[in-house]
Parts: sequence; structure tokens; C-alpha cells
Amino acid sequence: MKKPYVSDSWMANRKAFTLIEVLISIALMGIVIVALFSSVDLLQNSNEHLLKYLKKSKKITKATKTLYFDMISSDGNISIKKDEFSRVCMEETRNSLYAIPSAKVCWVVLKKDKTLVRVEGNSYLLPLRVDDRVEVDMIMKGVSLFDVYHEKDKVLVVLQQEGKEPITFMLQGVSKAEKKKKPIKNPIVTPATTLDPAVPPPSSTPTTPTAPVLTKE
Repeated sequence: MKKPYVSDSWMANRKAFTLIEVLISIALMGIVIVALFSSVDLLQNSNEHLLKYLKKSKKITKATKTLYFDMISSDGNISIKKDEFSRVCMEETRNSLYAIPSAKVCWVVLKKDKTLVRVEGNSYLLPLRVDDRVEVDMIMKGVSLFDVYHEKDKVLVVLQQEGKEPITFMLQGVSKAEKKKKPIKNPIVTPATTLDPAVPPPSSTPTTPTAPVLTKE
């Protein structure tokens, strides 16, 4: 098969690219570079969003795990109140983050930014007083729902952050603490008087007085 004939004079005159070809190449290269940088930027943003999501997910998982162990390690004396502050308190729990043998732990949703906090200490009351020594940990902000239901030996927890899917979990085996019965006071018994055997006991029957006997002198 014969090769196509190419004139030597044409090859000799073809020394470089024309200006139009160079401009077209630069334009194409610019389009490719812009597309490449856009894809890299998009990949970087997606990685940042994924990292933030993983951090939030890890934080939420840690929070729910801590709440789970606070309840499962408690004595069953769990108080739930939904007034101006949604809160749940474990009067005694062995799950302490600050090495307290028997800690009181409360999970409270504050009004500011709807922040969920964990309060740990000993024998404190809510709202806190100045002399209360407690440790307060911020769990998450923007809490739209925090409900706890305790029925018999089951505890249901519902936690939701604004714009997020609700998180629910149930615990079993957390029996309600029995109310302590007030001790019955023993009746006061007056000690019986000891009787002298030489002295006869007083008669219970009434005695009639005897008239004096008169004698003649």
C-alpha cells in the first residue's frame, strides 16, 4: 500500500503554529484548568462537610452514650420535669465523669440557644445556687425536642436537634426506686410502779366509814 504523497515544499514552509491555533489552545487549556479547579474545590468542600458531619455525629453519639450510662447506672430515682426548663435528673448514678462515687446528674435544656447541658455534682438543687459546687458540660445547641418517658422498668429518650432527624433509644431494667416508708414510732410505755410486798395494795372497792364505839366510864 502506497503512502500518500506530501510535498516537501509544504513541510518546509510549516515551521510553527499559527496565532489562531495558539489562541485556541490557550482557550481550551483555560477551560480545562477552570473545570479541574472547580472539581478540586467541590471535592474539598464535600470533604469539609463530611468531616463536620462526622464530628457532629461523633459528638451526638458520645452524648447519647453518656446519657445512656447515666440512666442505666442510676438507682432508678429519675425525676422528669417539663416546666420552663426541660430536664431529667438522676439522684444517684455511678457513671461519673469527675470521679464522684455517687453523683447527682441532671440534663437540662437552657433557654439560651436551646442548649443541652449536663450538670454533675452532689446534693444540689435547680436552679443552682452560688455555693453549689457542680461541673457543667455543654452537650449541643439548637435542641428542639428533649423528652424522657419512664414507665415501670423502661425508659424512652427522644432527642432532636433543629433541622436534624430525631434520635431515640430505649433502656430496659431501670426500675423506679421504691419510696422509703416512714419508720413507725414505738408507743411510749410508762414503766409500771413496783409494789412493796410488805405494803398491801390499795383496795379498788370503796370502803364505808365505821362509827366510833362509845364506852361508859
